[in-house]
Amino acid sequence: MRTQVVIIGGGPSGLLLSQLLHRAGIDTVVLERRARSYVLSRIRAGVLEWGSVEMLRKAGVGKRMDAEGYVHSGTYLATQNRGFRIDFDALIGKRVMVYGQTQVTHDLYDARDRMDGIVIEEALSVTPQDLDTDKPYVTYEKDGTEQRIDCDFVVGCDGFHGVSRTCIPKNVLREYERVYPFGWLGILSETPPVSDELIYANHERGFALCSMRNSKLSRYYIQAPVDDPLDAWSDNAFWDELKRRIPEEAADKITTGPSIEKSIAPLRSYVAEPMRWGRLFLVGDAAHIVPPTGAKGLNLAISDVHYLSTGLQTYYTHKDQSGIDAYSANALARVWKSVRFSWWMTTKLHRFPDQSAFDQRIQEAELDHIETSVAAQTELAENYVGLPY
Repeated sequence: MRTQVVIIGGGPSGLLLSQLLHRAGIDTVVLERRARSYVLSRIRAGVLEWGSVEMLRKAGVGKRMDAEGYVHSGTYLATQNRGFRIDFDALIGKRVMVYGQTQVTHDLYDARDRMDGIVIEEALSVTPQDLDTDKPYVTYEKDGTEQRIDCDFVVGCDGFHGVSRTCIPKNVLREYERVYPFGWLGILSETPPVSDELIYANHERGFALCSMRNSKLSRYYIQAPVDDPLDAWSDNAFWDELKRRIPEEAADKITTGPSIEKSIAPLRSYVAEPMRWGRLFLVGDAAHIVPPTGAKGLNLAISDVHYLSTGLQTYYTHKDQSGIDAYSANALARVWKSVRFSWWMTTKLHRFPDQSAFDQRIQEAELDHIETSVAAQTELAENYVGLPY
């Protein structure tokens, strides 16, 4: 087989890139290690920056998002069981959209099917070859037989544990990482959300977050040791601990119920540089990971897709490779700003193992300052709704 761009990874970033390139007349093949049913079963966050909303609309997959998503014009921060609101709309005239990543992936798969896009599922042993030449190719195994795809470019959308990043020579790749000493214990429950917007809560017992998927499905998190066994947390124990950490008004009215999904996620900040080597490009989690505190993971992947799809379209339309040559620098400039914001949100809202009473009071003072400072609220709003591409 031959195509112009091979995309490794059938998650939202790989599918979105394939969709945008297809609409621009550029041929792609997507290779996904898992079955589609597995990809669509993964529970992920769903706060979309407005730039991401516009990108999905541009790709022709915004109809259901616009009908079923929830536009939020602000968010709540809390400390000492008392909350206050950051009004994005009033501060900077922008909003965010709550629409689950699983639903985004559904919409993208449906769009690729409608356009007869080639998405090869259960492609095993995917191996990019000759990436430092002008004739790269990718081999993979399907139903016990090795296959080969010749191409112009290879794009790694295969996540942190994927093969793509490992293809960059060790003397070229630079990696930056911070692993946080805690995780997020999250549950999904068929209960109405406690708030019409997200609540991020700092507490001396640890961080908590109240989120939602829709009007009848809620997602809640509490900070917990990352190695805590799940069976140590009954539903009742989770709800009791959540109520201790969130604003009293929310705790008094929250609707509890049995969890339909429960998991503990580790938190880390990670960046790989460069995001291009030869004919290989890295996109999304293959190049960077952020803690979920700032809701940046999927949004950063979409901004990568913006820079890369624009560069590839310019290359194929005008034989101008300036866009793909600048891809890594342009993407990383935005990545590092979002990594900084996610790190800032994480350090201001979580309790660290060596944290003293002084450190806790400093966090509380910082949140008090944000509550009373329009300038501080504006900076937070600009970063939360998404920096410009």
